Amino acid sequence: MRSLKGEVVLNIPAEKAWEMYRNNEIISQIKPEMLAHAKYLQGDGSPGSLRLFKLGPALENYVKESTEKIEKVENGRSVTYSVVGGDLRKMYDPYTATFSFTPLHGNETHKCIAEWKADYEPLNPTIPPPEKARDAALGFLNCFEKFQTN
Repeated sequence: MRSLKGEVVLNIPAEKAWEMYRNNEIISQIKPEMLAHAKYLQGDGSPGSLRLFKLGPALENYVKESTEKIEKVENGRSVTYSVVGGDLRKMYDPYTATFSFTPLHGNETHKCIAEWKADYEPLNPTIPPPEKARDAALGFLNCFEKFQTN
């Protein structure tokens, strides 16, 4: 299995970033040109739930939508999901991603490290690593603090 990861430092507490990521209404408003809509198709965000992400115009040339099955949740800290439908599934199998939010040591009440990590296997050798997915995820996470101040 191959892996790819990245992280960004956010000027908001980890708890707040976590709440924003898990709330479909909020996450759909952060940067609609990247993520147009999120909803739970089944469940409430606990393991076994299915969550649909419809991507916005900035990303639709790469991925239009992604259906994700939540595999593991560490409340207030991280969520791991497997892609079970959508465009990424046509490129990688398996494709599992984890979003985590960790308080920044020494500044826990004001900053956090938001990390994205994917474990994946391309369906054929011509498919590149999911660097576009990483860059989109990190770019989207960077928008959390801007949304906060609006």
